[in-house]
Amino acid sequence: MNVGYGNPYVPIPAKVISVKEENSTTKTLTFGLSSGEAFRFKPGQFDIVSYYGVGESAFSICSNPEGKPTFENTVRKVGRVTTALFNVKPGDVVGVRGPYGKPWPLEKVIGNDLLLVAGGMGAAPLRPAIHHISRHRDLYGLVDILYGARTPSDMIYFDEFDKWRDIPNTRLLLTVDHVPLSVSWEHENGMVTQFLKYVKPRLRVTTALICGPEVMMKSTAQALINMGFYPSEIFLSLERRMKCGLGKCGHCQIGYKYVCKDGPVFSLEEIELLPDVIE
Repeated sequence: MNVGYGNPYVPIPAKVISVKEENSTTKTLTFGLSSGEAFRFKPGQFDIVSYYGVGESAFSICSNPEGKPTFENTVRKVGRVTTALFNVKPGDVVGVRGPYGKPWPLEKVIGNDLLLVAGGMGAAPLRPAIHHISRHRDLYGLVDILYGARTPSDMIYFDEFDKWRDIPNTRLLLTVDHVPLSVSWEHENGMVTQFLKYVKPRLRVTTALICGPEVMMKSTAQALINMGFYPSEIFLSLERRMKCGLGKCGHCQIGYKYVCKDGPVFSLEEIELLPDVIE
């Protein structure tokens, strides 16, 4: 159920509780609704955050969906709204609408092994899924988390990786495209899809969740199909296409579907025949 005043277009005030720097262009902002009510969401959903007088933008909700009354968005500074949000301080007030969208199908794949593949900022929509898996570890089989970025400094949630590794029967594999000469890196180099050679999926009982740049999602999905996955077993988040959240502006339309209402999470089976999906 969406928070608000009864008008879905009107954001409600939320206070900035804390700001955590992920890297030089990315911060994770923790919010609490000024009304005091809980902001309830499911992993994979998104919200719309407004900086008053500047504009609004859509972000995947990246926090623990069950743990705290607060919620988090990870913001990368790329434009006017994100720059304004990047510069907020604890105590500042923003506007929030949501949550919106279809979540990851975690409730439908109980008992399955899980393969999570993230590229760059694509770790944000998958982070609440990792929280959920950790809190309900007995509901799923083996878990592989594959995460790639352009450079080590482009990765987010770096300080959480040890916690992810400590989740029982969970493996975390990291890779980057390029390592600057001055940076120490003890993991892999290359595309995240190279890790698929280490994955031995139990076909028909393994579900893949993917989020990242569209070219990365396309190559990963194709590699999984080549490994024997069905399109119905591969789920992608098209969170980069989110806009108004209400299916009114049309910016997120792909064929006859709207990312904000029918997604942002889709199975490959749902979207593989639609035009202009993951080029």
